[in-house]
Amino acid sequence: MGFSVGLVGLPNAGKSTVFNALTAAGAEVGAYPFTTVGRNLGARVIPDERLDTVARITRPVKVTPTALEIVDIAGLVPGAHRGEGLGNQFLGHIREVDLIGHVVRCFENERVAPVDGRADPVRDAETVELELALADLDTVERRLERARRRAKGGVGADQADVETLERLRESLARGIPARRLALASGATALVRELFLLTSKPHLYIGNVSDQDFEVAAAIGANRSEPGGSPRGPTSPGLAGWAALVAHAARSGTPAVPVAAAVEAEWAALPITERALWQEEFGLAISGGVSLVRAAYEHLNVMTFYTVNENEARAYTVTKGTSAVAAAGKVHTDMEKGFIRAEVVRFSDLERAGSMAAARQKGTLRAEGRDYVVQDGDILYFRFAPPAN
Repeated sequence: MGFSVGLVGLPNAGKSTVFNALTAAGAEVGAYPFTTVGRNLGARVIPDERLDTVARITRPVKVTPTALEIVDIAGLVPGAHRGEGLGNQFLGHIREVDLIGHVVRCFENERVAPVDGRADPVRDAETVELELALADLDTVERRLERARRRAKGGVGADQADVETLERLRESLARGIPARRLALASGATALVRELFLLTSKPHLYIGNVSDQDFEVAAAIGANRSEPGGSPRGPTSPGLAGWAALVAHAARSGTPAVPVAAAVEAEWAALPITERALWQEEFGLAISGGVSLVRAAYEHLNVMTFYTVNENEARAYTVTKGTSAVAAAGKVHTDMEKGFIRAEVVRFSDLERAGSMAAARQKGTLRAEGRDYVVQDGDILYFRFAPPAN
């Protein structure tokens, strides 16, 4: 598994429907709050044309793409940071994910009533963000109290922690997420220890109707208002989505529309029928695909590959990963006994037509443990097996 996205939002925003659209897992969906009372787990396989090409060239027995883990988390309500609703479960589950996918309702449906009587995407987004900030504020205040007691002894490191925590507390009390606060490099370890919810990467998922999806995608791409769309007057859902896009732009947060209800139906179809469905609805690309791309970009990750006669496999790692750390993604023994990595770029392998030809051309080279892996690298790790 690569990285994980946790789907959060208010009840009846459509989190489980988005989950089903992404994973085809068939999670229960209901027109009432808290249909999800625990969490649902699924995965979205990442389509990878480069991996397909590597497999075509090297002809392994097995091909294994990377995948994005999707976690559908129980709905949040005001007061979740105090344990209201299913708040304690909600907050515990969200601490485990790499990226928060904030599902916001941008559709009208009389059969699925908004929790506050009317859909207001910006208000709904701010409600969830405030609850996350308040939960983090509670965490920071508890840690600050302990740090102040230790700092009375005159230890410089503890005093530095107090200063960092006070800045965090002030920011969170104003509703500003920790990820938007510039901190000294030395404070990074402390923030990691706190597992702050608002320090995680965050993107908005606008759950729109299928009738609005095409225009919503254009609005999201251009970060512009929907006025004058070819469909005539702006629907309430599109107006809400446009307001959410503007809200996201102000904080530098990506926003992706997904027509979750119809894409969940599509995901349940046999693969052979999906292309016909997409053509029928006139979608050049699904919202689910756009969401996965946005998640990978926002997580600042990349893909490398390993290949032998048995398997060609894709791995997802953070950009800047060293060769020895990449070896550890494959197997801990490879990291412990790392000797070197034999590396060929995807483009060089594609031009050469085989690994043997790439070696003859000199494009397959040896790199040490500190080599920074590049997106698309194909790696073969030489290592010393541990002694028995």
